[in-house]
Amino acid sequence: MTERAVHPPVLVMGVSGSGKSTVGRALADALVARGEPCVFVDADDLHPAANKEKMRQGIPLTDDDRWPWLDACAARIAAVEADGSRCVMANSALKRVYRDRLRASAPGLVIAFLDGSRDLIAERQAHRHHEYMPTSLLDSQFATLERLQSDEAAVDVDIDGSVDDTVRHILAALAVTAA
Repeated sequence: MTERAVHPPVLVMGVSGSGKSTVGRALADALVARGEPCVFVDADDLHPAANKEKMRQGIPLTDDDRWPWLDACAARIAAVEADGSRCVMANSALKRVYRDRLRASAPGLVIAFLDGSRDLIAERQAHRHHEYMPTSLLDSQFATLERLQSDEAAVDVDIDGSVDDTVRHILAALAVTAA
């Protein structure tokens, strides 16, 4: 029998361009540097080709497009935990129902919401290239975003600082949730 991870999985969430992948990788690296078994998963890699193509064309995904992807994300979190590691996943998870879907198979999920203004995120998007997520979808991302609710195990992280500052903030919050 495989032992489940001692530490809860972490979902690094936010709109496109908020830094989920960068912060998620840096967070996983920091946890590994502390001696914790940890695996970073970028949920973008789990999107089916049809979803990627739709977004590449500037068409926002529907909930029906997202359900199979979210189920694949939940399965990946469970697989990482089953191997005895903490999973750090970058995933937009913009709606509460999406986060609840992930929590259904990972009840201990801790959420780090990367929060920033539309102007700041648009500026960041202007200086990056994404495989299939055009900046034209930023407004639909903000329109879809449902902010964290008080009953969600989460930390709201302002992204106006450096990646290192953001990771330190999340690590401090994780220390509190582990206590």
